Amino acid sequence: MHLTAGLKKRSPYGVTLAEAVRENLADTARELGESVRDVRGYEYAVINDHALFPFRYADRPRPLDRARLSSNTSPTRRRLLRAHGPQPQEGLFDLDDDLTTEEYLELHEAFEELGASTKLVCIFFTADVENGIHAIHWGETHLEPDRTFTWHHSEQLPVVPQPME
Repeated sequence: MHLTAGLKKRSPYGVTLAEAVRENLADTARELGESVRDVRGYEYAVINDHALFPFRYADRPRPLDRARLSSNTSPTRRRLLRAHGPQPQEGLFDLDDDLTTEEYLELHEAFEELGASTKLVCIFFTADVENGIHAIHWGETHLEPDRTFTWHHSEQLPVVPQPME
């Protein structure tokens, strides 16, 4: 569709692909009799108290440890990663209530729609218009302040080539 429309920028492809993946996961969850929860207009599959969070981290093959959240990522996505993802490894010190800001607390507040105990399982992938999906990884990751990720557990999944229509 991206090529047919003659679009030159890659961002429409990425946005459309991300939505298609999220919708497919939600449809599959429904078929399996699992939950689908709406978070600010986006449906997320929730299986065994784990919300599936798809994210295209690059438009070319790139190692998972090079994944980075873009600076213009929505506050909702940041909050999903911070509130429902794994907590960071032990830091140098804990933040006391008087040292945290309102913005910090909001970014770490769980989404009521998902439930406080729901954990995030991230599905990170690379893909482009010409070649489709290059690699898929899934696991648990913590979003760092510099927008990089620390993976607590990850596994690469096989990619099955799809014929072009």
